[in-house]
Amino acid sequence: MRLITLALAALLLLIQYPLWLGKGGWLKVQDLEQQVDKAHAKNEELRRRNAKLDSEVRDLKDGTGAVEERARYELSMIKQNEIYVQILRKGQIPGDGATPAPPPPDEPAKPVR
Repeated sequence: MRLITLALAALLLLIQYPLWLGKGGWLKVQDLEQQVDKAHAKNEELRRRNAKLDSEVRDLKDGTGAVEERARYELSMIKQNEIYVQILRKGQIPGDGATPAPPPPDEPAKPVR
């Protein structure tokens, strides 16, 4: 009787192997579910980024306000007859990317007689 019990226990363990460690086992399924969750999170992050870029592209295409804002912020551009003031902290050096102020407008040409 003891031999039959050991044989049945061994068969039970052999049947359990594919359930836990096989190709479609619980451990593999759990690992794949974690990978799917990470992929969903990454996709959501990319969707948010794409929506932000899409709105920025629409702003640049439709209006001049976004173009002007970018030119002012990134290129330090100013309009004609505007004064650019830059406040520096102690020891801070002005940025090299700053655009110099435009020259003052030329005086109107005088008619020649």
